[in-house]
Amino acid sequence: MLSQNQIDSYNQNGYLGVEDVLSESEVNALRQTTDKFVEQSQEVSDHTDVFDLEPGHTKEEPKLRRLKSPILHHQVYRDTLHHVGILGIVSQLIGYGLRCNGNKLNMKLPEFGSPVEWHQDWAFYPHTNDDLLAIGVCIDDMTIENGALLVVPGSHKGPIYDHHYEGHFCGAITDPEFDDKSAVPVELKAGGISIHHARTVHGSTPNRSQNPRRLLLFQY
Repeated sequence: MLSQNQIDSYNQNGYLGVEDVLSESEVNALRQTTDKFVEQSQEVSDHTDVFDLEPGHTKEEPKLRRLKSPILHHQVYRDTLHHVGILGIVSQLIGYGLRCNGNKLNMKLPEFGSPVEWHQDWAFYPHTNDDLLAIGVCIDDMTIENGALLVVPGSHKGPIYDHHYEGHFCGAITDPEFDDKSAVPVELKAGGISIHHARTVHGSTPNRSQNPRRLLLFQY
């Protein structure tokens, strides 16, 4: 469970990193399952309703960017969604009676994981109540080198930035007033979780390391 200092930090900064939420055996189960889905992606050559592929994906060298709605495809992901440690932490921040309004598994495999442009999840949500947050379950150690989550502290208390280009929603901040100079990384060991508010500006850089960065994301 979170300390009062951690709760205060989340409320002030709009994000938090918490180590050692999942056990080593739980992390290993996620890794083994995820490896199997990467193998399965070898059989497809274009995006599907399950797989989102990186440029250059081939059967010989599978490059899986995202597993869509993983809780629909394997029990280990569903079990993680309902993990008692995660639910306890989320309940401390936004209360009880939780719902999930989205899930995905973002992958940055060694040396080619794509960046994620600066954005606010709020821009994607049909909600008026902003008691919403996203949990990122670290399947691998998450470091600056392998494309750690980057956040702009306190941005959840600021403006909702424009995410449109030439009148069309593009899923990334296009507002000329946006400044990312205060962004910080959220670095965690495997088994830790990142937490960010729905209005917190965040993104990530490419994976420039030899190590994977697989992040299982749940929106509560």
